[in-house]
Amino acid sequence: MNFQLSDKQIQSAYALAQERYAALGVDTTAALDTLAQAPISLHCWQGDDVLGFEDPERGLSGGIMATGNYPGKARNIDELRADLDQAYSMIPGKHRLNLHASYLDSPRKIPRDQLLPEHFASWVDWAREHDHGIDFNPTLFSHELADDGFTLAHADAAIRDFWIAHCIACREIGASIGEALGSPCITNIWIPDGYKDTPADRLAPRQRLLAALDAIFEKDLNPAHNLDAVECKLFGLGSESYVVGSHEFYLGYAATRGVLLCLDAGHFHPTETIADKLSSALLYVPEILLHVSRGVRWDSDHVVTLTDDLQAIMQEIVRCAALERVHIGLDFFDASINRIGAWAIGTRNALRALLMALLEPRDLLRGYENAGDYTGRLALLEELKGLPFGAVWDYHCAQQGVPVGMAFMDEIREYEKNVLSARG
Repeated sequence: MNFQLSDKQIQSAYALAQERYAALGVDTTAALDTLAQAPISLHCWQGDDVLGFEDPERGLSGGIMATGNYPGKARNIDELRADLDQAYSMIPGKHRLNLHASYLDSPRKIPRDQLLPEHFASWVDWAREHDHGIDFNPTLFSHELADDGFTLAHADAAIRDFWIAHCIACREIGASIGEALGSPCITNIWIPDGYKDTPADRLAPRQRLLAALDAIFEKDLNPAHNLDAVECKLFGLGSESYVVGSHEFYLGYAATRGVLLCLDAGHFHPTETIADKLSSALLYVPEILLHVSRGVRWDSDHVVTLTDDLQAIMQEIVRCAALERVHIGLDFFDASINRIGAWAIGTRNALRALLMALLEPRDLLRGYENAGDYTGRLALLEELKGLPFGAVWDYHCAQQGVPVGMAFMDEIREYEKNVLSARG
């Protein structure tokens, strides 16, 4: 089937959409200009099922699991970068890379508490060549010192100190990356610490985590190079009954220490959306990091689709005029489908949801609301769902030189045929 649209079809549809939105006071050109400047941080771990290059034969542990065995996953750094290049080529705009410490480039295994910027120098060279920023994460899972489910909150001081040293090293790496690329690197800490069953003492692990984080952040780093973030969670695999780093813990920590709060869309109750948290958290924390994911009954990290929840998140960012304070990253890993397709589908959906939010007639909606005309507000919100935002999106993709509509699947299938199938 031919999914290609002609330039005339794209232009004609966009012209009609532009008129429809203009009638509501929406400038589609301004919306597209803003969208083009909004970076999404693509997560490197979608490309190889979170295995990394430290010791890929070890397998996953610490609350991390990828399901599926679709052929063609990246087996080394060169393959992962090639796959990322292919994904970026199908996504409009200039975007970032979210990199885990376990994706180091070294001919020998380096203990995690001894990692240095030089172990990620080739990533910096690649990012500079392709005009990507990089964000960074300590890897506090899939390690013999994390197999019992505790790291920074561990009762054993020696194990706790190892992970503190790892996080300190990662902050230095993040700062080095940010300085080299001229764009702040967000270094985000997530830990798997928690209990499968009900604990007898909820306080002590949180006291240990608090002290560990204070030790990690003791050294001030230049915010032009590195921004620190902490990531909360409701429950996880092996920590169904108790997570040390809960939302309340990290919200309090971020607010009192002035670091970024990371909200992962899959880390809360299935009926809970992070959209409603943004306007409250932004009153107390300097900036927010988002890990956009899709949980299905649990934190299962499904590929992001254009759901109501995703649209609500992007609407809240735009309605709060917080695009400069909210950093959007992705976090999903589906090994049951083409991994490059997963990147492309998920990122394009995140951008489409952001575009829909930018196309809202915010002044008109607020006017109804301030006048107490809640019926008019509801009617307009519902009418917006039928407006031709898809024509604006197609025009944006064409302007940015990436495939329009389903045409990106032609490129994915061609890449799978010529590259992925040869990986065995």
